[in-house]
Amino acid sequence: MIIYECFTYVNREYMDFIFYFLIIVPSAIIHEYAHGWVADMLGDPTARYAGRLTVNPIPHIDLWGTILMPITLSILTGGKFLFAYAKPVPYNPYNLKNQKWGPAMVAIAGPAANFLLAIVFAVVVRVLPASNFTSMLAIIVYANIMLMVFNLVPIPPLDGSKILYALLPDSARGVKIFLDKYGFMILLFFIFFLFETIAPLINGLFNLLIGSV
Repeated sequence: MIIYECFTYVNREYMDFIFYFLIIVPSAIIHEYAHGWVADMLGDPTARYAGRLTVNPIPHIDLWGTILMPITLSILTGGKFLFAYAKPVPYNPYNLKNQKWGPAMVAIAGPAANFLLAIVFAVVVRVLPASNFTSMLAIIVYANIMLMVFNLVPIPPLDGSKILYALLPDSARGVKIFLDKYGFMILLFFIFFLFETIAPLINGLFNLLIGSV
């Protein structure tokens, strides 16, 4: 009986991981597609020429970010944290019509796409009666809110850093140089030790969208 219960628990955890993984990855792909689409609209066709303006998942898969990192994070955090990203779409900021705000607009497109997905699925959750199906849709809402909020953190290479750079005055160029140099290490520290600081915002937006108290 103990062996069976342990197997059932592990199997359930494994299935939860797969289900969440299958939500995060498509959401990350749409996130990257939005970056490329907005860049194309603003004058840079790099993503289109590279064949990345597609929802076909194959061109967007990154070995580390899409497969190995989420598995590693799940193991290291005991399944408490899972994050994945798709291969960043290529773009040349020098092709953008607006050199000041163009990069920030391209950057914010990804989180905006996730927020739009969250709103769409939240509306469905609100309209339909509560069921296992709406519970699954609620997880999609939560995953996309998490992707949006996390990507808006102003640490390279996250999208929030590009927005921060657009807002910084020219006199703060040293901040950009510092973040570009040490951003990845700072990001790892944030993920493992400070991620809980954005959890209230994620939970608050989730409850606001699906109507929870």
